[in-house]
Amino acid sequence: MAKTTASQKKGPIAAAKKSAAKTSGPAAKNSTKAGGKKSLSIKYTDKSPGQSKELVVIFDAIKKMLLPYVKGDMKLHGGTGGQVSLINHRPVEIAGRKKPEMWFAGALIQKGYVGFYFMPAYTDEHLTDFIKPELLKCLKGKSCFYIRKDDKQLYAQIKESLKLGYASFKKRGWVG
Repeated sequence: MAKTTASQKKGPIAAAKKSAAKTSGPAAKNSTKAGGKKSLSIKYTDKSPGQSKELVVIFDAIKKMLLPYVKGDMKLHGGTGGQVSLINHRPVEIAGRKKPEMWFAGALIQKGYVGFYFMPAYTDEHLTDFIKPELLKCLKGKSCFYIRKDDKQLYAQIKESLKLGYASFKKRGWVG
């Protein structure tokens, strides 16, 4: 019988958070291909089967909002299977630590909500001061918003937050 690790006892979300803490974004893993080139693989099992159609609508709306930022080194990963990530593949230095890429935003269908992950909240402590109260009510933790309903007002606020976050990254020279 195999040993049960602490991550397995706490469940998949704890394991994903632990994995995210080791990388620069939610549940990412860097691997090296033959020839020394790094590739990015997303570790995620689709949690969308059996979910309400509203969650898929929310996920698709957030994914659509990420598309205007796909330019230069900013690449979209996933987009199917209930997960999508927008990652800037430009090396950056944050607080003296060099990172090969910088996660910008993502969405992940969970049980009962769509997790909208917004990484500029980590790097710009004042950014959440500009996020509207309705979206702030969805904030769970530092950068994860639980979006539970198909709401045009929330979508407008997510779109505005993406714009502010991109401007913050651009000001720091993290995106072109």
